[in-house]
Amino acid sequence: MPLLIKNAHVYSPDDLGIKDILIVNDKVATIGENLQVCLPELETLDAKGTILTPGFIDQHIHVTGGGGEGGPKTRTPEIMLSELIECGTTSLVGVSGTDSVTRSIENLLAKVRALTAEGVTAWMYTSNYSFPPTTLTGSVKGDLFMVPEVLGVKIALGDHRSSFPTVEQVLHLLTDIRVGGMIAGKIGVLHIHTGNVRGAFEMYEEIIKRGFPIRHIRPTHCARDKYVFEKALEFARAGGRIDITTGGSCCFESPADAVEAAWEAGIEPSLITMSSDGHGSVPRFNDKGEMIGLGVGGVACNLRDLKKLIERGHSPEKVLPLLTKNVARGLELTGKGEIYGGCSADLCLFDQDWNLKHVLSKGQMMMKDRELLVKGTFEI
Repeated sequence: MPLLIKNAHVYSPDDLGIKDILIVNDKVATIGENLQVCLPELETLDAKGTILTPGFIDQHIHVTGGGGEGGPKTRTPEIMLSELIECGTTSLVGVSGTDSVTRSIENLLAKVRALTAEGVTAWMYTSNYSFPPTTLTGSVKGDLFMVPEVLGVKIALGDHRSSFPTVEQVLHLLTDIRVGGMIAGKIGVLHIHTGNVRGAFEMYEEIIKRGFPIRHIRPTHCARDKYVFEKALEFARAGGRIDITTGGSCCFESPADAVEAAWEAGIEPSLITMSSDGHGSVPRFNDKGEMIGLGVGGVACNLRDLKKLIERGHSPEKVLPLLTKNVARGLELTGKGEIYGGCSADLCLFDQDWNLKHVLSKGQMMMKDRELLVKGTFEI
């Protein structure tokens, strides 16, 4: 049914002031003041006193579960739809991790498609920590062209669990990603789990010096280690995009501190994003490299750190792009991460204290007055 949202304070994420928004099917039809609409079966939501934003995009979630470093019993569980909706995540990119044996790429694709069918929008990166990459079709180019959900390739670099490919091997992989993206009409990115073993950013520097476009190189976990963070800032100064993980370990007191440090260092704000690493395992190791504990990463940490930055006095239009516009533009997700006529109707509505009240995904009301209206297929 068409829905008219009245009197909301809209951040697109730019501050548009008090506006009405008309939603028809899965799209925002128009935005304006005092809209007068006559449509069959029109519903109206008086949103006076609320803040309306784009739905959040989480570009790093282990949707099929991660972990496994401590044996089969340590494999983390798959994510459920309600976990995403409760924190305003309406779009996501699924990833695989350390376990390339029991967590197949085919299973990742199936889960991504299931989440999309349940009501959000999901994509994926093919492969995992391994090199050569694990693919669906037998090649990176094939995955990018033949699988609509595939946006790029996941790999681990600078981590004790990575395969430690050479500069030439990474450059060859990047070339396949770039060409595959061209053929498929996608940007094509190398999404990189960054560990604290030095050498990854030095590798990127060499690749960029040779003339390869920096826009295809996408390191994440950029604030888990002080050295990595400083190298990430250098990478961003050269025009690269950096992603700060809100879940798991951080070399700052909180990931919000890392974002502030990047801003204070003069990094172009549009080059910074946040992601949760949700449902990945959170292993703890001793000095000998032995695992001494394990936890499960959540997905609500994105909303937690967004609220923390706003509470510290940063304007919503500066903070919101970390989870909306910056992610969408970086991955060329048309119609996502912003609010304008014709965009996907992925919307979050908050009270004045930034507590989430309503969530719409593709025009469907998923949560209303903090009550979940839609749950995953197997959720009770």
